[in-house]
Amino acid sequence: MRMTRIFFATDVHGSERCFLKFTNAWKVFEANVLILGGDITGKMVVPIVEMPDGKFKATYLGKEMTLKNRDKVRELEKSITDSGFYPYVTTKAEIEKICAKKPEQDKLMERLMKERMEKWMRIAEERLAGKGVKCYITGGNDDPAFVDTILAKSSLVEDPENKVVEIDKDHEMISSGFSNMTPWCCPRDITEEELAKKIKATASKVKNMKNCIFNFHCPPYDSGLDICPKLDKDLKPVIIGGKNVMAPAGSTSVRAAIEKYQPLLGLHGHIHEAKGFTHIGRTLCINPGAEYQEGILRGAVIDLDKDRVKNFVLVSG
Repeated sequence: MRMTRIFFATDVHGSERCFLKFTNAWKVFEANVLILGGDITGKMVVPIVEMPDGKFKATYLGKEMTLKNRDKVRELEKSITDSGFYPYVTTKAEIEKICAKKPEQDKLMERLMKERMEKWMRIAEERLAGKGVKCYITGGNDDPAFVDTILAKSSLVEDPENKVVEIDKDHEMISSGFSNMTPWCCPRDITEEELAKKIKATASKVKNMKNCIFNFHCPPYDSGLDICPKLDKDLKPVIIGGKNVMAPAGSTSVRAAIEKYQPLLGLHGHIHEAKGFTHIGRTLCINPGAEYQEGILRGAVIDLDKDRVKNFVLVSG
């Protein structure tokens, strides 16, 4: 019987280039399970403003640009989309109107997010249909609630949030895209107490915890998979001796659950710079990291035997 091979990635943050790589990863790594562990949507709209003389102006990655024609606009749109942002071709009058009212900005951002998510679901269905590949995608703490609605409409992609799903006949998986509170108060930031209750409610439905996978967006606290720059009260990095002070930012609830239940495998993300793996008791925990703005997809290829992780490797490309 064929071994189960998982390709796990996370935190693509709207990068279309990374998502396309994700949907092709089953071919590259001969995987039969794809898991995308949250933070799917992007963070910013980049206006491309048409000027009266027929040229276009944009500010992207801190650089002001003048584009001479539509071909150059399309090139920039692709670059912006691949990096995870949302290009929006507009006029000076329209962008001034949108910028003047926060509700109008939110409305535009939501529309562009939804359009890209719906497009991605169509791509996944086209590429994976009939291939015998299971595909699981959850929202992350940065993702608005409407992401769940779009995922639920897919005929092929499954959102495993708050469910027990069977990866194969020997391995179950429980998932949560929620995180402990961050300084940015993201859509799925909740208290540690609330997160602990969510985990407990889903874990109580697992039949064989020994072989279970915990697909939790937030990494366990002080695991080495959650180390990031410490911020001051103004959300600026704390620097001592010319170096960033690093500190753990993961979840104590996630760590407590792993210590208590001792599942086979923990799949995590959230902290982009904390690529690595560790063991908490018998549980192998992995954070492949993220480098979405460069269009680089970081991931983990994991081979599951009946009751063990046979092999795993962190990959990027």
